[in-house]
Amino acid sequence: MPKEIKDKINQQPLISQEQENDKPPFETTTLWDYPKQSYGKKPKGNNKFQGVTPAFIIWNMLQRYTKPGDLVVDPMASSGTAIDVCEEEGRKVIGYDINPQHPKVIKNDSRKIPLADNSVDMVFIDSPYGDNVNYSDDPADIGKISAEDPRFYEELEKVAKEIYRILKPGKVMGWLIGDQWVKRKFTPVGFKIYQMLVDDVKFEPIDLICVVRRNQSSNTRLWHYRAQKFNFFLRGFKYLILVKKPDGKKMERPLKVDWKKYK
Repeated sequence: MPKEIKDKINQQPLISQEQENDKPPFETTTLWDYPKQSYGKKPKGNNKFQGVTPAFIIWNMLQRYTKPGDLVVDPMASSGTAIDVCEEEGRKVIGYDINPQHPKVIKNDSRKIPLADNSVDMVFIDSPYGDNVNYSDDPADIGKISAEDPRFYEELEKVAKEIYRILKPGKVMGWLIGDQWVKRKFTPVGFKIYQMLVDDVKFEPIDLICVVRRNQSSNTRLWHYRAQKFNFFLRGFKYLILVKKPDGKKMERPLKVDWKKYK
């Protein structure tokens, strides 16, 4: 490409969200920070629901890992953010939850997903991080188990194996999860979930995204004062763990680099 054309391209301003018809920015780094839960004129999910998923996350995953007409599944769809985003982007979508908060979310326990093997193009899940939030009165709710209890990870592994089963080979799953700090004890929930997905369920890792936490109940002057006085950290981010179901294809041979050019 001629230098003058490259210079023109580099001088072009980045397209703003307003210019792009209220669409989110296409993320190119592993740090995602969104000022609000939804985007556009039509709400996605319910921003009053505790623990609601940022719609921007699902939008970005759709752009990278799906095409119009693909089937997307959210096994813990809660207030239906994934459903609203997928429908607006022309994707087929099925949302399940043990305590549906959206008219199109189907009541179902995510440890047994009623779909055929190798039938889904992408899965997104925003699971409980422990028992810090009362999501429902259902005794089978995984969110009633503490993240300090090994049973919490055993039950989520059942969910992960169902996701692995329904995903087509080579297709992607995104798992949004946060760590826990309760009663002066830190639990690295994100690391534990990552290890379970890769080592036990045998997903292939793609990448790990840090999603900045906003609007959580602890983001108040009182909690910031407590964090300073008692010397602990408030949760500042969540993990978006990106993995894929193996497809049996060999990895492409890496390009040869002539390191002499870089000395």
